[in-house]
Amino acid sequence: MTIKLITAFVLAFLFATAFGKYYIPWLRKQKMGQQTKTEVQQHLSKSGTPGMGGVMFIFAVTLVCLTVGFEGMLNGRFEHIFVLLFAWVYGIIGFLDDWEKLKKKQNTGLTAKQKFLLQLAAALVFILVLRHTGFVNTSLYVPFFNTTIHMPEWLYFIFAAFVIVGTVNAVNITDGIDGLATGTSLPVVFFFVVMNMFWGDKYNELGIFASGLMGGMMGFLVYNFNPAKCFMGDTGSLFLGGAVAALAFAYDMPLILVTLGFIYIIETLSDIIQIGYFKLSHGKRIFKMAPFHHHLELGGWTGKKWKEKELFVLFTGISLAMAIISFIGVYNRFPM
Repeated sequence: MTIKLITAFVLAFLFATAFGKYYIPWLRKQKMGQQTKTEVQQHLSKSGTPGMGGVMFIFAVTLVCLTVGFEGMLNGRFEHIFVLLFAWVYGIIGFLDDWEKLKKKQNTGLTAKQKFLLQLAAALVFILVLRHTGFVNTSLYVPFFNTTIHMPEWLYFIFAAFVIVGTVNAVNITDGIDGLATGTSLPVVFFFVVMNMFWGDKYNELGIFASGLMGGMMGFLVYNFNPAKCFMGDTGSLFLGGAVAALAFAYDMPLILVTLGFIYIIETLSDIIQIGYFKLSHGKRIFKMAPFHHHLELGGWTGKKWKEKELFVLFTGISLAMAIISFIGVYNRFPM
């Protein structure tokens, strides 16, 4: 199985890097430039940088699932296809959002209500599919304590919808500077590859998906690292968020996202706190700008203005540390 995981990674990496050489010039020719937030002065020069770059790793992992994962499909194993299709649904929602931004020539696309309803519907359908195929049950696994909590089915569906939609939007919020969402998510996805290696056959197809996604993201990072030649756009960030959430549920351990998705949570909480405090205090702010990476970028608290490459290293390093902690938390779940 290790050979398949390596093959999935290498194939996706090579495809994404090769595809990017032709795709990014095409995006420029089509004038698919993305508008950036004007509140951060150093980002003004980025306006016009092509968006929708996430298509690189979306196509890469799709190729992997249909080739490296083909044997599994012949044997009646389709869980990687379920996860892929689910992530595609979110990618399409992101594409619609990106397309609206391009039409309006500004940094707003679909309304919050439109995105929420589409994401909620996708989440509920996915959980129903996993429930029907036996990949999830209503007993919630608790990492670190190696125990389960039994939940009524209706409550589990509400919980699942909340976690999925929250995770998808949290990844989207993290995508604010060059390479940040990519770097932060690489250890997250690698965690699921490692879990397949330790837990064996039941998760082989999911491991192929995770390894392919990781390879595609690495190929995309070649173009997304600072200074970025393209952004992943909502097309990429919503697909990526959908993939992370789907993997957590397909492995039947969604609570691992509390530690594994630590950076996503910090980014989201900073946004929620900023908005809530701004309204309650009639215009005062806790952070110089939310989400948290912009606060650091603008010199919040310490006065040090973090550069984008420094933030990439910091957030990726923290994410890697949390992935290791998460591994410790679930290591004893199944006997080796």
